[in-house]
Amino acid sequence: MPASSPRLSFLLAALAAIGPFAIDTYLPAFHAMAASLSASQLEVQQTLTVYMAAFAAMALWHGALSDRFGRRNVIIVATALFALASLVCALATSIEWLWLGRALQGIGGGAGMIVGRAVIRDIFDGAQAQRAMSRVMMIFGIAPAVAPIVGGALLALAGWRSIFVFLALFAALLTWMTWRYLPETLAPGARHSLHPVKLGRAYLKVAASVAFLLLVGASALNFNGFFIYVLSAPVFLMNHLGLAETQFAWLFIPAVAGLTFGSMLSGRLAGRWTARRTIHAGFAIMLAAALINIGHAWLMTPGLPWSVLPVALYNCGMALAMPSLTLLALDLFPDRRGLASSCQSFVQVGTNALTAGLVAPLMWGSPLSLAFAMALFVSGGLVLFIVWGRRAA
Repeated sequence: MPASSPRLSFLLAALAAIGPFAIDTYLPAFHAMAASLSASQLEVQQTLTVYMAAFAAMALWHGALSDRFGRRNVIIVATALFALASLVCALATSIEWLWLGRALQGIGGGAGMIVGRAVIRDIFDGAQAQRAMSRVMMIFGIAPAVAPIVGGALLALAGWRSIFVFLALFAALLTWMTWRYLPETLAPGARHSLHPVKLGRAYLKVAASVAFLLLVGASALNFNGFFIYVLSAPVFLMNHLGLAETQFAWLFIPAVAGLTFGSMLSGRLAGRWTARRTIHAGFAIMLAAALINIGHAWLMTPGLPWSVLPVALYNCGMALAMPSLTLLALDLFPDRRGLASSCQSFVQVGTNALTAGLVAPLMWGSPLSLAFAMALFVSGGLVLFIVWGRRAA
């Protein structure tokens, strides 16, 4: 498959979409799963935390393994594991078995996103890399909109277990497509040993880079300004807005429209605007969205479409800024892109897990508290980016 092939972008985006599908597809089924497994809503909610904690722990290894064994091989093995783990979830007879299956999903679910970023950077440079990253993110952005709609439909047609059967089939298809179509982009001569001392030094070098931590921290906080709405979707949509479990599209379609437009804009501006200017524009849009969100939640009754439109605007800014933030971070370690991508994902998913386990349950009590959470996340991301900018000046 040629490096510039649209099919390659679609495959990398689909591989990255396993993560959102593993999170969003089963959100409409929380109540049904709790009833079926005799579990509390909090115990079902913790399946998200378990998944993201395992995802974050394994995220540190996907990139390093791809630096040693090649990008393609790691994706194939991890995606096949995700398919098997999804079957464990589908057959779970207790909440504990579901936790186990979700942990196994988390172990395999990050390779597509983490190693895929390294594949892009292996192939492309400069503005081409930003365009490719934006193109992948644009396709990948459809997943959060499609996933809960698919999940709601499967729930209504065949019950909650069919959702995990669907995830198993999806991952199996991607495993085959990777084996059939994904080229190996890391030459054998460019690979690195997994010797513990050498690997430890490489991790310490990345972890000691203040510039890297500031950039990936800013990206992680920006994402969580939206992600808290993903985690809180059952409460936000069903309790606060009075929607049914089959109406999650009211949040996710506008949210993904914002992601898609922002990604398209980032690709169009690649090579015309500097990375900093693109990121500044992204932050301006996100801050404006957060302020509008607070104002609406404070002064008006929750309802459609105004309660969800600020999320769409926020995602436009986030998608505009994220490709440049990602490339700036990866470019700090051109000889260890896989490992650097792993560390970036560890920070991202670790932040996601904390939001899922601690922040979301505290903040989903009202639309206003969720709006304040969005504003706090993007403000934190802006502070980190400003500090990075001053250090880099």
